[in-house]
Amino acid sequence: MDTNWRKSSYSGPGDGDACVEIATTPTRTAVRDSKDPTRAVLTFPAPAFTAFLRTLRSSSRR
Repeated sequence: MDTNWRKSSYSGPGDGDACVEIATTPTRTAVRDSKDPTRAVLTFPAPAFTAFLRTLRSSSRR
């Protein structure tokens, strides 16, 4: 899995320890806790993660 982890753009200076990080490849998306990056990593097929994000975005517009 790619180790190019990135945090959400919503992670500000005060929120930097309370977010998740993701790493992507063409086929998978990995998610980990930014507070403890050495613990378990969740991985999802890229289409499933894309659908998850789409649902989150549409829910926030309501």
